[in-house]
Amino acid sequence: MELLAFLLAAMLGLMAIGVPIAFAILAGGIATLILFIPSARLMIVPQQLYGGIDSFTLLAIPCFLLAGSLMTEGGLTRRLIGFANAVMGRFRGGLALSNILAAGVFAGISGSAVADTSALGRVMIPAMIREGYAPGFAAAVNASANVMAPIIPPSIAFIVLGVLTGQSITRLFVAGIVIGLIYGLAMITIAALIAARRNYPVHAAAGWAEIAAAFRDALPALAMPVLIIAGIRTGIFNVTECSAVAVLYALFSGAVLYRELGWRELLAALVSTARTTAVIMIIVGSARLFSWILGYAGLPARIAAFLLEVAGDRLAFLLLVNLVLLVVGMFLEANAALIMLVPVLFPTAQALGLDQTHLSVVVVVNLCIGLLTPPVGLTLNLSALIAEVPLPEAIRESAPFIGFALLVLALLTYVPGLATLLPDLVLGGG
Repeated sequence: MELLAFLLAAMLGLMAIGVPIAFAILAGGIATLILFIPSARLMIVPQQLYGGIDSFTLLAIPCFLLAGSLMTEGGLTRRLIGFANAVMGRFRGGLALSNILAAGVFAGISGSAVADTSALGRVMIPAMIREGYAPGFAAAVNASANVMAPIIPPSIAFIVLGVLTGQSITRLFVAGIVIGLIYGLAMITIAALIAARRNYPVHAAAGWAEIAAAFRDALPALAMPVLIIAGIRTGIFNVTECSAVAVLYALFSGAVLYRELGWRELLAALVSTARTTAVIMIIVGSARLFSWILGYAGLPARIAAFLLEVAGDRLAFLLLVNLVLLVVGMFLEANAALIMLVPVLFPTAQALGLDQTHLSVVVVVNLCIGLLTPPVGLTLNLSALIAEVPLPEAIRESAPFIGFALLVLALLTYVPGLATLLPDLVLGGG
């Protein structure tokens, strides 16, 4: 256990002094090798790094990110927001509801909460503030809405988790659909309740002709999630091939249909995607080294035995998982948390007979809530920055949204069918 304590302390200590997460994980692993496994040659490090990212499936990550960036640069995001406003503007707090609806659709394109928070927040937060919404509330709505991105397919978190555990990524994608929609409805509900209490603006109801026109204008963006799920489900292409098709589709939509995607916009999308992909891939590569160290020391089996002793049944184990992940999610980025916890949690769950798909969705939803909780809370911090409000104000306004998110998590935890029923129906038992 000394090895594990040192490994975690080294990584968390480096993160605390500002070392990027990816390099903190890598440096902590190297230090642990030198001090605790002197017989291991340092050649293990590049071997494990390369082995961690040498996966055809992982090519889906940069492709889905690029598809989302191309959608934004090519004008599809703006049209998607226009359609959402046409549908939801008639209700009180319509702009807030439109933000959530647009986030739900955009989640089916990029799979990245941070990317979606930035893309939608730059448009929706200033618009809400101009309409008289409290800036903190505008930040909270945008931050909580875009938590859907890693839950609704294509989800980068599910891709990473599938690679780490050897599960079917298609099955994980399908498993995220129902709970993603429930989460979206929960966010719409609390936003509507707050809007009604504060008497936020109502826009004139759009006519059917206006809604139809907005729908036609946004149809390429609305069709993207359908293309992804239908293509994978019918076997026309696998997850990685689907991501490449999504890029071509986004290129065609932005450059040919709307003619807003020029060379400058293409370069911006490529640069943004490259930066995000580099961070994710270094984290995933470091995961292989992290897992190798834990396996060499025999820690997963020992920790699993300890957890089985502490939480001897499924419900107690799931409660323990929720408590641990909610705390971890407050301080760690989701992919880094997956690296640390997957080698420990999944062997224990297997020993208890828990469904891997159900546990996977519980883990991802937990870590997604971490995007909204301080102090790290990436979507919350980014939204507060866009809204130009102090973080404490954004935290205060986000409290009701976090409360509803926790209700969704509790429902998912103790009703496994929310995660397993649709994959079983669509893909068969598994």
